[in-house]
Amino acid sequence: MKSEFTDYLEDYKKVLKEVFEKKFGGNEFTIERALSPDELNKIMEARPLAVAIPEKYGGRGVKVKECLGILSAASYESISLSLMFGINIALFLEPVAKYANESVKEAIFKNFLEKQNMGGLMITEPDFGSDALNMHTWNERVGDSYKVKGIKHWQGLTGIADYWLITSREKNANGELNRDIDFFICDVSKERQQIVVEQVYNNLGLELIPYGRNRVDILVPEQNKLVPQTSGLKMMLDILHRSRLQFPGMAMGFIKRMLDEALQQCNQRIVGGKKLIELDEVQYQVSQIQSAFTVVSAMCFRSSYVSGIEHDLSAEGIEANSMKAYITDLMQESSQTYTQLSGANGYRISNIGGRGIMDSRAFQIFEGSNEMLYTQIGEMIAKLMKRKKESNIYRFLKEFNLTQKACSFFKKDIDFNLAAGISQRKMIDLGKVFSRIIASNFVIEMGEKGFRNDLVTNCINMIKADVSTLISSFHAENTVTPVENYKEKSQWFDLV
Repeated sequence: MKSEFTDYLEDYKKVLKEVFEKKFGGNEFTIERALSPDELNKIMEARPLAVAIPEKYGGRGVKVKECLGILSAASYESISLSLMFGINIALFLEPVAKYANESVKEAIFKNFLEKQNMGGLMITEPDFGSDALNMHTWNERVGDSYKVKGIKHWQGLTGIADYWLITSREKNANGELNRDIDFFICDVSKERQQIVVEQVYNNLGLELIPYGRNRVDILVPEQNKLVPQTSGLKMMLDILHRSRLQFPGMAMGFIKRMLDEALQQCNQRIVGGKKLIELDEVQYQVSQIQSAFTVVSAMCFRSSYVSGIEHDLSAEGIEANSMKAYITDLMQESSQTYTQLSGANGYRISNIGGRGIMDSRAFQIFEGSNEMLYTQIGEMIAKLMKRKKESNIYRFLKEFNLTQKACSFFKKDIDFNLAAGISQRKMIDLGKVFSRIIASNFVIEMGEKGFRNDLVTNCINMIKADVSTLISSFHAENTVTPVENYKEKSQWFDLV
C-alpha cells in the first residue's frame, strides 16, 4: 500500500523527468547546462523543500527519510539540482528549524513554501578555507541589532539566495575576536542586509550552482541570531555533521543512475559477438557500482535513524566524516566507471556519466576535503584506542559501537598493533580503512532488516578487497617527498 509521501515523491519525480528529458533529449549543440527560470519554477512548484519545514508552519515535518528521498530523486536526474536542495535543507532550513528564534521562523518558512525562496550558509573565507575557527568575519552589538562584517566565498547559491546563515566571531572590547562562533540569519530583501557579490566564479561543473566572493557588511536585528544549546562551536559542528550525514541522500540517486545506465549499456552493447556484460572485467566494474549502490542505501538507512534535528550530532565526527568522505569517493568512482563503460559516448555532454565526473568531483572537496576528513577519522579513533589503552586495531573495533558487527570480516587485515607517530599519509590510509569497516557495519544492519542478501554479500566482499589494498598501502614503506628544484639534469633530450 502506497503512503501519502510515496505519492508526493512520485509526482515530484515525474516533474523532474519531464524537465530533464526535454533538456538533454534534444540537439546537443543547443544544450544549456544551467536550468532556465521556467524550468526551475516548474520543479519548485512541486514544493520539494516542504520536507525540511516543521508541520506547525505548513511543512512536512523535517523527517530525515523524506529529506533524503527528495535529494535522491533530484540527484537521479541532476546532482547539481540535488546539491541546491541539499544546501537549502541541511545548511539552512534544518538549522533554522532547530536553532532560530520562534519570532522569525514563521515568515521564513512561509516564504519558502509560498514564494519558492532559497537559503544558504556562509562559512568559508578566502584566507581561511577549512580553518573556520580562525575566520575574520566579525560581529558586534549595536543597540538591539548586530553589525556583521567580512568577506565570504565559495558559497553555493551566491547571488540568488534570499536568506543566508552567516558565521562570524564576536569582537570584544579590546577589538579582538572571540573563539566561539555566532550564526546570524540575513534576509537580503531587508534594508541594511544586502550582500554585495564582488565576483561570480566560473566554476568547473555544477553549473546550476552559482559560487562567488561575497562582501558582508550588514545590520541584523537581535532575533536573527541563532540560539545555541551550549556553545556556537558545538552548534556549528552539529550543523556540519548533520549535513555530512545527509550526503548519502544526494549520492543515492546519482549512484543508482550510474548503475541503471551501466546495466543498460552493458546489456545492449555488443563487442566481438558478445554483450559487454558477459565479459569478466565488465562484470567486475558493474559490480563495483552495484556495491556503491548498496553502501549508499545502507548510509541512507542509517542516517534516517540518527541525523534528525532532535539529535545532538556535535560529537559524531567519526560517523559524519566517514559517511561524507567514503560516499563521495564512491560517487566519483561510479561516474568514472560508467563513463569508461560508455566508450566514446561517455565524452558527449548528454552522457550523465561524463557530466558526473566533474559534478561529483567537487563533493570530495567541499565541506572538508576527503584527505582532511580521513586524517581526522584516523586520529580520532587512534585517540580512543589510546584512551582505552588498546593498541590492537581488531580488538578495539570488535568493541567499538560503529564496527562491532563488521570487524570480524576484516580480522585478517586489521589484527595488528598500531604504532605511535604515524605519518599523515598513513593516517589517511587508516581513516579510509575505518570508514569502509563502519560502512560495512551499516550494510550488515540494513541486511538484518530485510535488504536483499546477495547485494549485501557482494558488497561486503568488495569492501574486503578494498580494505586489503589499503592495508597493504599502509604497511608499505613510502617516505617519498617532491624534488622542488627538479629541472637540473632532468631534460631527457639532453641524454639522447
